[in-house]
Amino acid sequence: MIHLRSKLKRLKEYQEVADVGEIARRYFAMNSFDGVLTILGVLMGNYLAHVREPTVVIITGLATSVSMAISGLWGAYLTESAERQRSLDDLEEYTLVDLSNTRIGRAARMAVVIVAMVDGLAPLLASFLVLSPFFLTHLWGNILYSYYSALAIALSSLFALGAFLGKTANQNVFLAGLKMITAGILALILSFLIEHTVHP
Repeated sequence: MIHLRSKLKRLKEYQEVADVGEIARRYFAMNSFDGVLTILGVLMGNYLAHVREPTVVIITGLATSVSMAISGLWGAYLTESAERQRSLDDLEEYTLVDLSNTRIGRAARMAVVIVAMVDGLAPLLASFLVLSPFFLTHLWGNILYSYYSALAIALSSLFALGAFLGKTANQNVFLAGLKMITAGILALILSFLIEHTVHP
């Protein structure tokens, strides 16, 4: 228990040094938004292609989500690692001290890992949430209910993300939520237009 408290205290200190909280929050909101919109596009593609087998929707959705998660994790790790190392190098140049094994260096490495994990997990969790109704298709016996439920969850998630960002920025929460939903509705409209263009 004492060891755990010590670890948590150290993590808190690292967070204060590296200021990882704000960055992680930004990555979480941005990549959750990407995850919801991407899966919304996948669902609309399946719906318009008349896919009525929940397993197909789940597999295509999860495959897309996993790809997004790996892309986000890898990209964020490489980008954040490079940025943190550059900042550390600049600081070392000014102080003429090797900071790699100091609290600042350890905090920078911790920040890279946390940001990468958030960047990777955010779209995966958001996508899984939207896909969740398809795991329950057998309960109501009609996949169309799963499509409608997933759409409702996606739009609600977008509104919640917008409200969260609006609250963070001290803006009107309702209007911020509506802006996010507008993006989802725009994606739906474009999906319909694409389908009617390909199959007039």
